[in-house]
Amino acid sequence: MSHAIHCIREHGRGVSEDGAMLIVMAGLPASGKSALAERIAGELSCAILSVDPIESALWRAGIDRDQPTGLAAYVVAEDLAREQLRIGCDVIIDAVNDAELARNQWRSLAAEQKVPVAFVEVVCSDPDEHRRRLETRRRPLEGFAEPTWDDVRARTSGFDGWSDERITVDSMRTLNENLTRTVEYLRGFGAR
Repeated sequence: MSHAIHCIREHGRGVSEDGAMLIVMAGLPASGKSALAERIAGELSCAILSVDPIESALWRAGIDRDQPTGLAAYVVAEDLAREQLRIGCDVIIDAVNDAELARNQWRSLAAEQKVPVAFVEVVCSDPDEHRRRLETRRRPLEGFAEPTWDDVRARTSGFDGWSDERITVDSMRTLNENLTRTVEYLRGFGAR
């Protein structure tokens, strides 16, 4: 085990003492996933891989937008996550993950790497607040157009029938409350 991983685990920062965990964020755009993912990553001292910045980087590198860059961003995140898990580090995937195909991608990666996968679903229970967040957010992603409220609402069906064990947190609660609940869940999940 590398010295950095040993130090993190020695001081109780990682999810479990037994090895790495794949932590998968899920939720509609502007639900609060990224804010929570960043706080979890800080608390656990682990990598966070977000598909939107990866897709934006593909465009900056000259890949045409008519190419399947959204899919490519998920594949890049998967390969980067594989490397983190391989060396024994926890890793967070920050993406909408509203399609069963996407969630299965993470289940398969976890099985391949023989690590647990924990899903964290973030919802915003107040539709007016959710819409306000979406319409006022400004992310530093060059050329990345934010979805419309109708686009976001259309994606809700992707979560219908989702049966994986997961923690669901409501971003109408404070970020600190959600961080505490989620980290407690992850540490309990990792101890199984």
